[in-house]
Amino acid sequence: MLGSNDIVAFLTVTDGEKARAFYEGVLGLKFVNDDGFALVFEANGIMVRAAKAKEVHPAHFTVLGWKVTCIEGVVRGLAARGVKFETFSYFKQDELGIWTAPSGDKVAWFKDPDGNILSLSQHV
Repeated sequence: MLGSNDIVAFLTVTDGEKARAFYEGVLGLKFVNDDGFALVFEANGIMVRAAKAKEVHPAHFTVLGWKVTCIEGVVRGLAARGVKFETFSYFKQDELGIWTAPSGDKVAWFKDPDGNILSLSQHV
């Protein structure tokens, strides 16, 4: 029923200026507008709404991710822009913070200014 409709991605932020600087300036999403309730971005045709809240209780899992074709290059590029990649004791990650799944898929995780967990993934 909804398979042919566009998806809207949501996350929560506390500081609109910091969120805009991060999502637009660091990650390169297109800023669309600030409707008073959320910052609206566009990412390759997908609407991303960063809802404004007084506090954020980040999930302990990825809330937003991007599928990339060369994860090492994207990780290096974002690291050069100040993004810190997360490491987890239960995954064997390489020096860039990239985990390779048994299938060969690769994943790297990082956080936005509010602690929301974001990810990059490269799939075989």
